Amino acid sequence: MKDWRVLLVDDEEEFRSTLAERLRRRGIAVNEAGSGEEAFRIIEAFEPQVIVLDVLMPGIGGLQVLKRVKADHPNIQVILLTGLGTTEEGRELGAFDYLIKPIHIEKLIEKIGEALDHN
Repeated sequence: MKDWRVLLVDDEEEFRSTLAERLRRRGIAVNEAGSGEEAFRIIEAFEPQVIVLDVLMPGIGGLQVLKRVKADHPNIQVILLTGLGTTEEGRELGAFDYLIKPIHIEKLIEKIGEALDHN
């Protein structure tokens, strides 16, 4: 897991920072973004392998971020986070999978591993 690079994108700062810390404790390199705009800047510098992306965010929403990431960086796997149930549109746009909030850390780590194996 030490060579995993994950970008967490969620506008809920407390949720995002707590999740990031829990991943870091497991040896995963994590960067954080609070918006789609910030995510695009970080992607260029951090070069994540997996993006864990909230669907509903102010400004540029998660599905818009997903669409641009898959167009510009098709090898980055994207796992969507949603509180609303399934997100078939996200899969059609190229998301690897989705998880429903609240998420369990072990399930997220398992899903990140599956996404990395998918490349």
